[in-house]
Amino acid sequence: MTDHVARLYAGALALLVFFVVWAVVAAKPWAEAGETDPRMAAIERREQRLMRESKRVNKVVQRRFAKYQRRLARRKREIAEAEAAAAAAAAVPAAPATSGLAPASSAPAAAAAPPPVAVTAAPPVTSTGSS
Repeated sequence: MTDHVARLYAGALALLVFFVVWAVVAAKPWAEAGETDPRMAAIERREQRLMRESKRVNKVVQRRFAKYQRRLARRKREIAEAEAAAAAAAAVPAAPATSGLAPASSAPAAAAAPPPVAVTAAPPVTSTGSS
């Protein structure tokens, strides 16, 4: 087969036959129209069950998140109130002492101070000669 035109027509015909066979196989004319795969039906049932379950889970998560947001808002209010009370207590000037005694407001502050830290030298680390 030395004729190049004949080779070209043979190649085109082979491609045409290939695509026609491909289309026939993809159409599955031998399969019944009403036949369904039981595996596909099981997958669809599982998908529906998972959708229902995910809706229930989403409701629980939304309810818990709303509860969390309410608790967080309440906690933030408590923190703001405590900070405001602490700021108000710090802003009130101490009353001047009329006697030789220390003011009453300094006694609790001194009692709340932590004890000083004592630093001691550790004994030297030694090694034994055993093997």
